[in-house]
Amino acid sequence: MPAKKLSQSALALWVRKLIETRRVVAPQAKAEHFAYAPLSQAEDLRLDHDVTILPPRKYLMPPSEVLLRFTRKDGYTSVIEHEPMILFGVHPYDVAAIAQADRYFLHDRPDIHYQTRRRSITIVASDVQNASEDVFAACLGTATVHDGFDVLLTRVGDAYVIESRTPAGDALLALAQDLQEADPVSLGRREQVWEDAQKLLRRQVLKCNPQELPALLDAAREHPVWEKRSQTCFSCGSCVTVCPSCFCFDVEDELDPDLQSGTRRRQWDACLLSGFAVVAGGHNFRKRREERYRHRFYRKAKYLPERFGFMGCVGCGRCVKACTAGIANPVEVYNTLLEGAS
Repeated sequence: MPAKKLSQSALALWVRKLIETRRVVAPQAKAEHFAYAPLSQAEDLRLDHDVTILPPRKYLMPPSEVLLRFTRKDGYTSVIEHEPMILFGVHPYDVAAIAQADRYFLHDRPDIHYQTRRRSITIVASDVQNASEDVFAACLGTATVHDGFDVLLTRVGDAYVIESRTPAGDALLALAQDLQEADPVSLGRREQVWEDAQKLLRRQVLKCNPQELPALLDAAREHPVWEKRSQTCFSCGSCVTVCPSCFCFDVEDELDPDLQSGTRRRQWDACLLSGFAVVAGGHNFRKRREERYRHRFYRKAKYLPERFGFMGCVGCGRCVKACTAGIANPVEVYNTLLEGAS
């Protein structure tokens, strides 16, 4: 569908219509921050948010979900929980992270739980209006995106250019009123927004091309930065909990008190936690904080690029804000390694 133009009042009417037809989850104010939550009225929608506390991945992969239920008598029954919803106002870097999760969970042998939930979600992306002070998405090529969503909204002055990229997006736009053809001036302004995003979303600067990072890490395993910065690490896992590109989980079987039934549950896990790498017999192959801290950066900038072809970081900056010890900033770490390599 060709790009359209929507006034702010028409946008509000459209959002109200969407709320009437489906569950809409969108960024809203939460004290001085922003968070994704079910939207009950269009007035609460904040497309001017800088960054949300948690990424929208929690709606594709919940922090805790039941995979199956079992009984001694009847065996097990799979549980596949999903609810049709619209993720509204998703920033480009989070769209990129969802695309990474798609590659991760739908590659080779698809995860049926993720796959079913993903098919139930329609994504309305929104170009960034206000950037977080910690963002570095432009350094990683995620300041703007042109796929991975169903509808894209871009604010141009007092209106929005809106464009559908999928049949699901077309169905959403069919509910909008007062859609106008996007005129050349509005399209030109959208191009300017995309161009400006390369500066707006570069509050921190990575001093190399991301494609150089795997080779850089190859030679940096014994670099003193790992021990030095990890000395103040609390092993709290905050940096990876808020990361849109972290997909690790644990699976546990929980028995009911009658010992005749129970559930198998999947829940988020984090490589910075002290028990993450504990295996049978109580052995821990990443017992030291330094090893866990280093693993986080290798996983993002070496292991995932080598296996899947993408860097496991989209530059949202959430980890920087979440880390009370001030040691989670990927840009600082990689730039430090570059100084040693020069």
